[in-house]
Amino acid sequence: MSETKSAAAPSPAGLGRGRGLTKARNVLVSLFTNPYNVISLVSIVVLVYLIVVPLGEIVGTTFRWQPKDSRLVEGAVPGAFTTYHWKAMFSGDTARAMLWEPLANSLSVALCVSALSLLLGGLIAWLVTRTDLPCRGFFSFLVLVPYMLPSWYKALAWITVFKNERVGGNPGFLAAIFGWSPPDWLAYGFVPTVLTLSIHYYAFAYLLISSALSSIGGDLEEMGEIAGASRLTILRRITFPLVLPAVLSAFILTFSRAIGTFGVPAFLGLKVNYYTISTMLYASVRNRQTVQAYILSLVLILIAVFTVYLNQAMIGKRKSYTTIGGKGTRKNLVSLGKWRRPILAALVAFMVVAIIFPVAVLLLESFLERDGIYRLDNLTLHYWAGASKPSIAEGESGIFRNAAIWRALGTTMKLVLAASVIATFVGLVLGYVISRGRKKASGRLIDQVSFLPYLIPSIAFGAIYLSMFSRPRLFIPALYGSLGILVLISVVKYLPFSVRAGTSNMMQIGTELEEAAMVEGASFGRRFRKIVMPLAGKGFLSGFILIFISAMKELDLIVLLMTPATQTLAAATYSYAEGGYHQFSDAVITVIVAIIMIVYVLAAKIGKVDMSKGLGG
Repeated sequence: MSETKSAAAPSPAGLGRGRGLTKARNVLVSLFTNPYNVISLVSIVVLVYLIVVPLGEIVGTTFRWQPKDSRLVEGAVPGAFTTYHWKAMFSGDTARAMLWEPLANSLSVALCVSALSLLLGGLIAWLVTRTDLPCRGFFSFLVLVPYMLPSWYKALAWITVFKNERVGGNPGFLAAIFGWSPPDWLAYGFVPTVLTLSIHYYAFAYLLISSALSSIGGDLEEMGEIAGASRLTILRRITFPLVLPAVLSAFILTFSRAIGTFGVPAFLGLKVNYYTISTMLYASVRNRQTVQAYILSLVLILIAVFTVYLNQAMIGKRKSYTTIGGKGTRKNLVSLGKWRRPILAALVAFMVVAIIFPVAVLLLESFLERDGIYRLDNLTLHYWAGASKPSIAEGESGIFRNAAIWRALGTTMKLVLAASVIATFVGLVLGYVISRGRKKASGRLIDQVSFLPYLIPSIAFGAIYLSMFSRPRLFIPALYGSLGILVLISVVKYLPFSVRAGTSNMMQIGTELEEAAMVEGASFGRRFRKIVMPLAGKGFLSGFILIFISAMKELDLIVLLMTPATQTLAAATYSYAEGGYHQFSDAVITVIVAIIMIVYVLAAKIGKVDMSKGLGG
């Protein structure tokens, strides 16, 4: 009897295997039935496919012989591994023209733009937050307006003012009105590129430094005054060290953006053969030098990764600076004294130059029948509403009567609306997963992968998607030439902003209401739709407006993916300017600026949206 029972009893090894199988089955069931796990798994797969796989593909392409190489290089076998392209790019006959000179230009532009932006943004931040400057609240908003507009609209304004007959054909504003023909170095190339980008990117420095200055209480400065220190000494020995991490972070962020920008160097540099990495990448794609373009893309990405790594190091150091204590944080505003009015006048003049003057110049230029002639008898509405005339712009009709412009407007609005809604919603969903899974590996992985598009300069990202989606891939058809690829790349590129905004929004929503709904048997979809989304409404609107404005002015991201059927207003501006039709490009950019400002004002008035919380590139 005992032997029978002993034979029937399971062995310890069998019990272990049984428990292991049960545990594995429970894990699989939970993985495919728990809404959080399902969303996390799907998110990771999609993010890897749309971000990591394209990046890996262009890396692989640069290490493979291409079909056309077999005609140019003896022994080249298409598809086989090679380092030929990298060696040729870094040390070949064309290395200097294709890589080293553009790289030197990009680095010099980025360094100078970062330094000037830091000087402008830091000075204005100190004036607005730490002095008795009049109308500080108004200036704190106005300072950010230039950055809400395209950087390249200032480049168009610069060309209009400083153009000369030697390069630009017709004289610019200064040459026509005052008879002074600006030198080539002032009209095109390095100097105007640095100045126009600095007026654009100083908002980075302002946002970061003003935030750091606002967090500093007046106690430390008061103690310095009691000790007999002068205002300059207090600023140098107390205030500046406390904001130094923010200063370094602003410098690095500005550098990472400026080195990969395309629009301004294209408008101001290509006519005098002044190439940066981004414009050389664009030229390489246009000349069907695909592998060379991918290598240039990877160079830009590596530089951006390095600068962001430095920024993270700065943020880590910033944690050691305690500026808010348990006592009061009262601030003592510095009295500007007799300098109050001159500084106010200088700041107003800067705002006029940075905001009003470029728009006014472009608007005036759009009413000139013949470029460079500033007389009343040369004014016309043709470029806005005129019918086709063979004698003007080869028969091109005004933008309001131009079918191509209306199609571009329709494409633009479809693109920005679709990208804004999808990216904002995806950002909220991923933000929900990240906020609810802060201690889980899945949440941390999603957070890190969704940040990757920030590391890739826009034009390099466009090159990656041009490679990946120009032919069918798995379940996705060939998207090149369709609106779909523009929406897709916009959504993925803006994920770092939408996910950060969504995470911040979800962190403010407690879990108590969801837990109560779970007790009542509400499904995940119902909880998310009835509880989470209504509470996240304002955050959704803020994220929507942020991405809407970023997509509306976007040129760098989509310039390589444009076709005549999917041209946007930004692309139309570039095409007109490239073809020498400056009045048309000026009129179109004025429409873009008007749409952005109208949408922002409505969002601020109706939805109480505060764009100072974050801005797109």
